[in-house]
Amino acid sequence: MKLSKRVKKLKEKVDLKKEYALEEAIQILKNESRVKFTESFDCAIRLGVDPRHADQMVRGTVTLPHGTGKEVKVLVITKGAKIEEAIAAGADHAGFEEYIEKIKAGWADIDVIIASPDTMAELGKLGRVLGPKGLMPNPKSGTVTMDVATAVKEVKAGKIEFRVDKTGIVHTSLGKLSFNEDQLLANAKTFINTIIKLKPSSAKGLYVKSLFLSSTMGPGLKINKDEALAAIK
Repeated sequence: MKLSKRVKKLKEKVDLKKEYALEEAIQILKNESRVKFTESFDCAIRLGVDPRHADQMVRGTVTLPHGTGKEVKVLVITKGAKIEEAIAAGADHAGFEEYIEKIKAGWADIDVIIASPDTMAELGKLGRVLGPKGLMPNPKSGTVTMDVATAVKEVKAGKIEFRVDKTGIVHTSLGKLSFNEDQLLANAKTFINTIIKLKPSSAKGLYVKSLFLSSTMGPGLKINKDEALAAIK
């Protein structure tokens, strides 16, 4: 495959075989960004778990100290006075039956759905539609709750949900390259620390196998995980 001039120059400047410190990798990603849009800042961690076993499933939520840099569209499925509470807290949409029908009709212009428990009987019927899109609310992630106002505020402030995939990798976006280096470092450390705390007791051997930082169009930089983990602890 023919490489573009941008990629060729990047390969000349970046040693993809080297293991970088978190700070150095962040600096390179910011300095070498040459595209005309704001790239996302991503992290991928390969874990020594077998996601086929329920007791080794690593999933959870984390509130990034500097947010994601993304405008998150939130729908709250709820009833009565909770609708006004959700809107007042910053929800983009809130309601019950009308949104159930919109989703059935194919509407999905949202990033997160929060639901009160009394609506889950109906919303649960849409599992085949919402599940594959990662939109089905879940009590473990805090998206099924009676306190819809707090849930909306947390999501808008930078709370993200993550889950290990079938290959044992957790991959998520941790902000935008337009953030300053300290903000990106703080977000990365917070996320990595959360993954460490979620180590399943049944997971044997090496837990964090590899760690990479990347940007939308930039290289995947391997991080010296031992140094990174020691610095976070």
